[in-house]
Amino acid sequence: MVALVTGASRGIGKVIAMELASLGYDLALVARDAAALAEVIAALPESCANALAIPADLALEESYESVVEETVSRLGGLDVLVNCAGLPQSGPFTDVTPEQWDRIFAVNAKAPFFISKAALPHLKKSEKPVVINIASVVGFKGYIHQSAYASSKHALTGFTKVFAKEVQSFGIRVHLISPGGVATEMVTKMSRHRPRRADPTGGDRRDRPFPAYEEGAGDHRPVLHPPLYRPGFRLKYFLRRVGFHPEIC
Repeated sequence: MVALVTGASRGIGKVIAMELASLGYDLALVARDAAALAEVIAALPESCANALAIPADLALEESYESVVEETVSRLGGLDVLVNCAGLPQSGPFTDVTPEQWDRIFAVNAKAPFFISKAALPHLKKSEKPVVINIASVVGFKGYIHQSAYASSKHALTGFTKVFAKEVQSFGIRVHLISPGGVATEMVTKMSRHRPRRADPTGGDRRDRPFPAYEEGAGDHRPVLHPPLYRPGFRLKYFLRRVGFHPEIC
């Protein structure tokens, strides 16, 4: 079984890659940071016989088909696609430039759309094809100072709903996971631009330390900082719900 995971160099994508590796999947891992991808592959368990790093900028259209074709040509097929790559945005919508908007939508919405399109002919050949799109709670609820990010996640949510219906007849299962607050590097960066909010105990809620992203020593899971979840929190539950139990795969 072969899985392609975008955004696999850190955070949720990294933990998904680790979990799939523990289940014996061959992996194609996509991210911009080649060095970070190499570190992830070096940390994969021995149960993963083949792992391929594909450095790519998913804001560029030429990457959509190339990451799929490289996966299939080097690993022999494609059974699972996980669209996890994402770009953050935090700040008033009046500060968003057309360039920022285009890049956020290119990575968060356009890339999953066209990578899924490129993957479809190969997924049709799989006995147990699955697509998982990692969206966000902001794809259902608008958060202040996340206008472009929330818009892109709404787009991803809408696409996933339609895509699931269009490929159902081929036996392809399509799932959307919309995490809330997760202690990842991206969330930590976005927190630095939180607007001031009244604190019932007095003072400014922004003055409270926001959960920082830390790598646990010798562990691929970031340290848990309540009230946020670490990326690995209940991940096995989600993967098993969408069919990644070893007895099924």
